[in-house]
Amino acid sequence: MTKTIDLNADMGESFGSWQKGDDSALLDIVTSANIACGFHAGDWDVMAATMQKAVEKGVNIGAHPGFPDLQGFGRQRMNFSHASLGNLVRYQIGAAQAMARAVGGEVKHLKLHGALANMCAEDEAMAKACYEAALSVAPDLIIMVIAGTAQQRAAQALNCKFACEIFADRAYNDDATLVDRKQPGAVIHDPDAAADRVVQMVKAGAIIAASGQNIPTAIDTICLHGDTPGAIEIAKSVRTALVNEAIKIVPLSK
Repeated sequence: MTKTIDLNADMGESFGSWQKGDDSALLDIVTSANIACGFHAGDWDVMAATMQKAVEKGVNIGAHPGFPDLQGFGRQRMNFSHASLGNLVRYQIGAAQAMARAVGGEVKHLKLHGALANMCAEDEAMAKACYEAALSVAPDLIIMVIAGTAQQRAAQALNCKFACEIFADRAYNDDATLVDRKQPGAVIHDPDAAADRVVQMVKAGAIIAASGQNIPTAIDTICLHGDTPGAIEIAKSVRTALVNEAIKIVPLSK
């Protein structure tokens, strides 16, 4: 049976006249776009423009909610009650749904951003609060989870549709969480190295940690970051390597 995989990227993270990443180039490579909802990055005009381009290029639209942290790009940890977290997620999904429908699209999936995502990868109850809130307003959402973490366990407990994600350009700890960006080697910048390890992980059905340990997992989608140096080259290299291994690239919703 032919292996299939989705390629996703975080985008719509510019703000006003400040530009971040090359969304147009990424939309020619990926099959799913996680679009910022204005809290950690992005604004109403950026959301609308990015979603319009995604619709034109046939790329799935996803909501990418984060903490209200424009200064820290959503990477500063914050503490909220689970009830408030739920409303935080609902608010951002509502904005994403409105913008997507205005340009003829629909929000197909949810992916948490930054510190919110990392905290939910460690705390199943926190992840469950976010996912329950999302599903309360959009029951058909596919929940994108960091494979092998508390995010996946929360989605499994909710018995909802979910997709297991691995990262092309990030190093892993032995518990399947991501190595902190402050640590040496946390981000992989070499396109060939990123592509080789992605192919190895997809073929093995396992995350390969920085230590060399294999962590068996389903792999449904691969994250290609757009905000790191050389991001487009990494994304192209990963896609080419997968296609060369006869791994079919398909949207998450398929």
